[in-house]
Amino acid sequence: MEKISQSVVKKDHEPKMSGRSVYVGDYSDDGVLVGKLLRSKLAKAKLLKVELPVLPEGYFYVDKSDVPGDNNVNVVLDDTPVFARDTVEYIGEPIGMVVGPDEKVLNRILSEIQVTYEELEPVLDLRKADTVFFNYEYSKGNLEQAFAAADKIYEEEFLTGYQDQTYLETQGMMAEPEDNGNMYVHGSLQCAYYVHGAVMRALGCKPDQVHIFQDVTGGGFGGKEAFPSILGCQVAVAAKKANAPVRCVFDRREDLEFTSKRHPSLCTYKVAVKDGKVTAMDINVKFNAGAYTTLTPVVLQRGIICASGVYNVENLHVHGIALKTNTTPSGAYRGFGAPQTFFAVEMIMNHIAQDLGVASLNFKEDHLVRQGDATSTSGKYHFPVPLPDMIAQVDQACDFRRKYQEYQKPQTGRYRRGIGMSMWFHGAGFTGSGERDFIKAVCQLHKHPDGTVEILAANGEIGQGLRTTFPKIVAHELNLPLEKVYYNHPDTARVPDSGPTVASRSLMIVGELLRRAAIQLRSQWKDGEDQVVEEHFKEPDFMIPFYLDKFQGDAYPTYAWAVGAIEVEVDTYTGISKVLGAYGSFDVGTPIDYNIVIGQMEGGFLQGIGYASIENMDYDNKGRIRNNSFSDYLIPTTKDVPNLQCMLYVQKYCDGPYGAKGAGELPLVGAPCAYAAAVEQALGNGVRVNHIPFTIEDTLKAISKEAE
Repeated sequence: MEKISQSVVKKDHEPKMSGRSVYVGDYSDDGVLVGKLLRSKLAKAKLLKVELPVLPEGYFYVDKSDVPGDNNVNVVLDDTPVFARDTVEYIGEPIGMVVGPDEKVLNRILSEIQVTYEELEPVLDLRKADTVFFNYEYSKGNLEQAFAAADKIYEEEFLTGYQDQTYLETQGMMAEPEDNGNMYVHGSLQCAYYVHGAVMRALGCKPDQVHIFQDVTGGGFGGKEAFPSILGCQVAVAAKKANAPVRCVFDRREDLEFTSKRHPSLCTYKVAVKDGKVTAMDINVKFNAGAYTTLTPVVLQRGIICASGVYNVENLHVHGIALKTNTTPSGAYRGFGAPQTFFAVEMIMNHIAQDLGVASLNFKEDHLVRQGDATSTSGKYHFPVPLPDMIAQVDQACDFRRKYQEYQKPQTGRYRRGIGMSMWFHGAGFTGSGERDFIKAVCQLHKHPDGTVEILAANGEIGQGLRTTFPKIVAHELNLPLEKVYYNHPDTARVPDSGPTVASRSLMIVGELLRRAAIQLRSQWKDGEDQVVEEHFKEPDFMIPFYLDKFQGDAYPTYAWAVGAIEVEVDTYTGISKVLGAYGSFDVGTPIDYNIVIGQMEGGFLQGIGYASIENMDYDNKGRIRNNSFSDYLIPTTKDVPNLQCMLYVQKYCDGPYGAKGAGELPLVGAPCAYAAAVEQALGNGVRVNHIPFTIEDTLKAISKEAE
């Protein structure tokens, strides 16, 4: 193990375990007003009138008329309003906010507000949606010729549902007017500068008139990428009107119902096979964006880039659209569009293999990409692809090939077993030229006269360990004790914009900038002096330029790779699928802290299993999400997968710190297809698992069809 990989006690371990960590809900209530949102009860309607009761002294109502700047939240297309405009577009859309010192009084006021609507017909079904938010398309090779020459053509649809991030801490933000007229906004968030840009726009103020601080944040998984910008604008506008601090923290039901989820998807795959080999894929991807665009364009981009999986498909056409429905807006979630399309491509490869009478793993191995092959977007896999060795590692851990052959035989009796394997990647960093042209990351190191070094960057600790791994990198280069290097939660008034905490980019991109900054500081070190050094992102020279309009070039500089196998036992009486074992091999390059990386792999792998099995969330015929508690939205725990084995395979990346690549999103991406394949094999008799989550009810339906 590399020295840098050796595990240390996380820097935020003691304050969190002792209860000393201060979350947004922990600040004193003295002088702080509570904010509660007035939400739409209809999925689509014109807002005709809002009638308020008499408000007690010290209570305020805030809506679009109180927004001093632009009533649009700065996300990507800026179509999400701070407060509803003349219409509401989904159940739960914030119409206004009631603010005051007593939450019970606020609840009474909310119950007495009369909203008059002109109800309109909502669009809830993705298949019936006709408003296209985003439309992307790319091709390579000669699709028509490949299909004309095919021995056989396969076509299937695959559906994926919502998944909620279910972080430990719900959404919460707080705004405090300062004596100099500036606004201080802080809370549970991933991307301080995203919130900064949004609040600045909503308040109509200059950059130095607002600053954002990340409080200790109890998990994000993507759910706190864009949403804190919306809530941050709302509390900032309320605090501006009330001229007092305003805090809004969601309860769990509110969080489950009204915050962004993973995009539901509908993917159609048409595949040509000639002489037992896949020669072409024609893929159509539809994502349900919900009522507003939020982060949908970049989620869809990653989804369609991953649509052909880890396979070398010379003739390829991919068309992706994101559609508007009058449902809760979808947003970022770990994996960011890739789990949807990886599920589809892995399952259709399984189904083709079965039809050809070939073991699915053997079939997939014959199609794997290799170093030097073209990517889906006509870029290049510049570095070694370690999948064959990783497959062998997983096979050895779980005896996959033998069990697969055994479980392929007809099974009878109450309990039946299956095992599935999937292979996947995750491109680390922003898609295409995003890092170079949009993010332009900057970070600094500040050496104090006493010899301590402070890291100045905007990336947030959300449980993934940045407050530990960043200092490890800097301390390693400076040959300092770890306690001499520290990294506080970012405040936009103090730190440069090193980019958001998303896209598995923090360690690979910003960690490398910090390593270079540390080398620079080491060469300039002067005892007893105050020094600051700065580093800027530079795109690697080997990158093939990416053109978003054509979807051509290197979408990512490098890839993290994974192989996962899941073994299940299905109880045909109850429909319950018991996970007997989950085995994963993950290549994230050099781990900067072994225990932290293993924890990330275990947690993400488990989340992927939950996505495939029990995390069933849907809306009713009015458009309201009904799974609003942990009684009816289930997430997996360690008891659901007691035998979870995660292994690391190290393929170093030359432009990552000590060879590190992106880690956080990778483990979730391909777990659903391994689980679905295992359930499919256990059920046998031609059952096709074409959607996730595949629930107990789905299993029972499949079994009942077998009995007919």
